[in-house]
Amino acid sequence: MSAKPTRKRSRIVRYKSLDEIPVKPLNRKLIAMTDEEAERRAAADPDAGVIPPGFWDNATVQMPLTKQQITLRLDPDVIGWFRRSGKGYQSRMGAVLRSYVEAKRKRSA
Repeated sequence: MSAKPTRKRSRIVRYKSLDEIPVKPLNRKLIAMTDEEAERRAAADPDAGVIPPGFWDNATVQMPLTKQQITLRLDPDVIGWFRRSGKGYQSRMGAVLRSYVEAKRKRSA
């Protein structure tokens, strides 16, 4: 008997609001950490910066443009290279194309 190929089911879950997203419980080490230790670690983090007062006062939500589905023929080695980088490879391919377009726009301006 030969096995039938199975179709992988999508695991995408959509929520109507952020409040509906289930929250994972905090790590035990994080729960046990004192406020002083948390502040010390935050201050030592080179990526953590101080947000100036009023930074978010005039912020507006910018919704991303919807993507357009197309059929595109690419060299197998190019597709393989991006696929090996893991989940989200198509978004990375789009980002590379976008950076090329932006570079061309800057040159022509």
